[in-house]
Parts: sequence; C-alpha cells; structure tokens
Amino acid sequence: MTLERQPPLHRPTVSVVIPVKDDAVMLRRCLRALAQQSEQPDEIVVVDNGSRDDSAEVARAAGARVVECVTAGIPAAAATGYDHATGDLVLRLDADSLPDPTWVADFRRDFAQRPDVDVLTGAAHFVDGPRALRVPLAATYLGLYALLGFAALGHLPLFGSNLAFRRAAWRSVRTEVHRGDAEVHDDFDLAFHLGGRHRIAYSRRADMGISMRPFDDGRAFRTRIARGFRTVLTHWPDELPHRRVARRLRRAQRVAPEHPASALSAQVSP
Repeated sequence: MTLERQPPLHRPTVSVVIPVKDDAVMLRRCLRALAQQSEQPDEIVVVDNGSRDDSAEVARAAGARVVECVTAGIPAAAATGYDHATGDLVLRLDADSLPDPTWVADFRRDFAQRPDVDVLTGAAHFVDGPRALRVPLAATYLGLYALLGFAALGHLPLFGSNLAFRRAAWRSVRTEVHRGDAEVHDDFDLAFHLGGRHRIAYSRRADMGISMRPFDDGRAFRTRIARGFRTVLTHWPDELPHRRVARRLRRAQRVAPEHPASALSAQVSP
C-alpha cells in the first residue's frame, strides 16, 4: 500500500497516546518526563479506561486531552487513543514508562530520515528493581520477545511501551484490529495488521525507561503470555509468516515498475 508522503520541509506534528486505568501515580511521573522533552509533542492524549482513581484529573492538570473509553481492555483503549490523535505521527507509551528527554525528537528525526518506513519500535531499559539486573533482564526480555515475535509474524514485532507510526498507517488498519477483544495482546495484534501493509523498522535512537511492575505478579505475567498466544492463533493460519512474506513480495513486484519508492515500503523489514 502506498502512503502519501509529507513534503521534505514539513515538520510533522506529533501526538502522544497513553492508555490508563488507575495509574495516577505513574501517570504523573510519565507526564512530567514528557514535559521535559527537548521537542514538545503537539498533543498528549490520555485514554481513561474506567479509572477509579484521579488519573483523568492528573492528565488534565498536565495539559493532556482526556478521552474516555468505556470498553474494557488495553486493545480498545489504545485504539481509541489512536482514533483521536490528530498528529502526523502517533507515539505510544504506557503510564509507567519514562521516555528519554529526546524521545519525541528521536522518533521525529527517524521518520524524516526514513520515508520508506511507516512504523518504528524502540528499545527499553528497566528503571526499577535490582540495579545489577536491570540491563540484562531488559535485554533478555526484549530479545526473546523480538525473536518469538519475528517467528510468528515474519517481521519485527512492536513494543507498545515504545512505539510510533504515521497516522495514515493507522487509518489504513483501524477497522481491522481486534479492539473489542480484551484478551488479545494489543501491540502484537497491531503488528499483524500494520506489518501486512507497511514497513516496520527499529529505532536505535528512541529509548524508553520501563517498570518491572508487570513482572512482579506471576498471574499477570502468565496472562500476558496467554494473550500473546491468543493473538497469534486469532490470525493463523491465514497470517502464517510464510504467507505474509509471500504477499508482501507480490505487492512489491506489482508496485515496483511504476513506483520504485513504494516498493521499498512493501518489502520485508530487516
């Protein structure tokens, strides 16, 4: 699929989307980090997914736009945020994330330098837990996620705590994602849909501080894994990796004669 590109001199606007549910304390810290960005986003969209604490009030006090999502689950909340984003680029992180000071600028620069790429996912490091284990545990967790994700998708998976895409790419798949199923892994589901039409790449610049909080609860961690399997089985066998790769190659061959630049975005990402 060919997306309309922005003129080279156009400075893309940026929307940051944060789904929340009872995350007031972590959200306050996250919004403080966003306020200290070297380049400010044009808007911050906080999606309140039925919070019982003062998450919405914390967001409004920081100048964020609050959107209510009555459908329970991260898939619905995230999709609602993407729907309401108005920026050319949509950046996603979680309430317990801590973006580096150049996070917005890094993604904006990466997209400007890579017009063939529509989706970017970045690295992360733990900011809590035993100090000596933060780097190796993050590398192990994200490395395994990337390896298993590649095996299931046939391309790089997306990491929802550090993710960015062109809004036009989201609009091309917004009716296809499984937003109504609270038991799918939302970033994995998004990767299945975006990766089928758009090139996904890794940002070496954009780094994110994340919390070990999800790993403290064994039941929550097992739920996360179960959602990953459910997401894969929801898309297979139609979306088996070899079928996805074959479709992308056929698409690249169709557009190559007339639109060589577009053919690049239809190829499988490294």
